[in-house]
Amino acid sequence: MKLEEVLFSAYGFSSFRPGQREVIEQVIKGKDVVALLPTGMGKSMCYQLPAHILPGTVLVVSPLLSLMQDQVAQLKKMGEKSVVAINSFLKPQEREKIWQTLGSYRFIFISPEMLVQPFVKKQLEKIRVSLLVADEAHCISQWGFDFRPDYLRIAEILPILKFPQVLALTATATEKVTQEIKAYLKLDEPFIYKHSMDRKNIVYDIKKFEDSRQKLEWLTSFVRKSAGPGIIYAGTRRKSQELAAILMDQGISASYYHGGMEHQDRVFVQQQFQNGELDWVCSTNAFGMGVHISNIRHVVHFQLPTSVEGYVQEVGRAGRDGEAALATLLYAEGDEGLLQSLVMDELPTRHEIQQVASHPARADQLVADGIVRETALRVIAYWLSRLSESETLRQMDFLQSEKIKQVDKMKKLVNLESCIREYIIECFDQHLKGKPENCCVNDGIDYTVFGKPQAKPQKVVLESWQNRLNALLP
Repeated sequence: MKLEEVLFSAYGFSSFRPGQREVIEQVIKGKDVVALLPTGMGKSMCYQLPAHILPGTVLVVSPLLSLMQDQVAQLKKMGEKSVVAINSFLKPQEREKIWQTLGSYRFIFISPEMLVQPFVKKQLEKIRVSLLVADEAHCISQWGFDFRPDYLRIAEILPILKFPQVLALTATATEKVTQEIKAYLKLDEPFIYKHSMDRKNIVYDIKKFEDSRQKLEWLTSFVRKSAGPGIIYAGTRRKSQELAAILMDQGISASYYHGGMEHQDRVFVQQQFQNGELDWVCSTNAFGMGVHISNIRHVVHFQLPTSVEGYVQEVGRAGRDGEAALATLLYAEGDEGLLQSLVMDELPTRHEIQQVASHPARADQLVADGIVRETALRVIAYWLSRLSESETLRQMDFLQSEKIKQVDKMKKLVNLESCIREYIIECFDQHLKGKPENCCVNDGIDYTVFGKPQAKPQKVVLESWQNRLNALLP
């Protein structure tokens, strides 16, 4: 049977998107594959279709619970019943039923943290896994923007699964990150497919202000005049809540989303946004993966992202329908200070490393006492299991220097006078092949394409909003 026939009979599509056929053909041939496909290009089809041809189960390692749940929901909506997500939210009876019937599932989704648990390894050893998928594989990279130490341990499962094929999928990977993916997944000669990172329908804009107050005035005015759906990314959880509160005071259909919320609250916000009940979501970078909304017209960054990779991931949520979408980055003097502190907070401190190294048996208690952060402990535990304390300290210094390089790239983007699109593509070791007519602010933007004029913002004189703003800002 031809691949197009399988595509139509299983999913109702008559043709492949760019890059899908090339990747799927290599998977069907039995090759390990590393595939770089920009956000919105249909990466999930690269393992969904082969599952109808390969024997056994496709095991998908996915970084976020919300992403896993969305992928399972999408498959079930397409009529796929033989799919399950293994996570900590399963009830005991549900989990027991899954273990008893594990080999009957065509698709199993699991987090890297769950994958490396000894009991889970034993259960997976009993079934036939034909393809292991590392989704969002840039998380494997030591210097990726979303460093996850348990991603580095995925290779531990390969001997247990009798070395299945491996498919690594990502939307953002430089040559350095690609080599990291190959090394940590122990891929000798994988087929590597790299699609151009350029999304021609996304227009890049940068707005500069003297302070955060001006930024807020512009944002409020912009959102009131612009039709959603749209995402506003903030650098911290608190800021996402503050922005949502200000917009809601204006009668705007908005809410916030971040990793500190209760699971059911996050799911509720995501469902509201997907159902069109919310026009705007103010979020940290926790929101976006697995959000299949084709008509997002605006992505606004209220604060600087910590890396160009993260910026491209988040901007990529917009314009999946192929229509024009605007990515607006807001900058005020002094924003670099927040950016630098956010980046440094992502890694363990020397004190945290020394505490865990001195008291390994009390690691969990150190977290409970607030001496070591839970996220920091995962990174520390990984490296201390492989390196000495002094070597781990040097490793953190190295990772810190790589993070600073990412910050410097982001600073350069903000102050760029040449083409933003060209700079972004070069950051991924690619070359731009032609510019769209509507490209970026440095080449000139036709804002009428987005249906709203971009005049200089006027001050909003609503007392309730001004009072809240004064209360939130120093």
